Amino acid sequence: MGLVQDVRDQGFAGIPHNFITGKLEDLVNWSRSRSSWPASFGLACCAIEMMATGAAHYDLSRFGMEVFRASPRQADIMIVAGRVSQKMAPVLRQVYDQMMEPKWVISMGVCASSGGMFNNYAIVQGVDQVVPVDVYAPGCPPTPETLIHAIETLHQLIEDGEIMRRRAATGAGADVHVTEIPAATQPVPVLLGVR
Repeated sequence: MGLVQDVRDQGFAGIPHNFITGKLEDLVNWSRSRSSWPASFGLACCAIEMMATGAAHYDLSRFGMEVFRASPRQADIMIVAGRVSQKMAPVLRQVYDQMMEPKWVISMGVCASSGGMFNNYAIVQGVDQVVPVDVYAPGCPPTPETLIHAIETLHQLIEDGEIMRRRAATGAGADVHVTEIPAATQPVPVLLGVR
């Protein structure tokens, strides 16, 4: 009786959504979150961890992100990995401006997020001074697990539509900080018969 009452009071809005009665906006957000292509912007040691995340052991293709795009016109997520110098900041902004809309930014590592240990005039003290950052991944350098956690967080924000509403209202990024996930400890292989 509850469903009939909801339909009587709210019309079609009272029907629970499934793949037939779902909203087109929800379908578009779901597909955006599952088919995002990153533009690699590796600037320092964090870039090695970003490359490891894309390798076979961590396999970013599970999230529809198997190809790091060299062209910003084919990418919609920028992963800024490492410290950003004052000379590199205009280039970073130009690459961001050339990316297709909608676009998102992940700040990877403490150097990209806050300048890290480089508190001097040559390093930008936070990439959010150059581009709007959606998700911050902490660590020096962040582990691949932390980057995957940041990517999954960004995908959930895209799917919820929260990011698009915030971007339309303020023009700023989502400013979400994820927690660092320690590297999985793996046993050291023992080579038998080697002296």
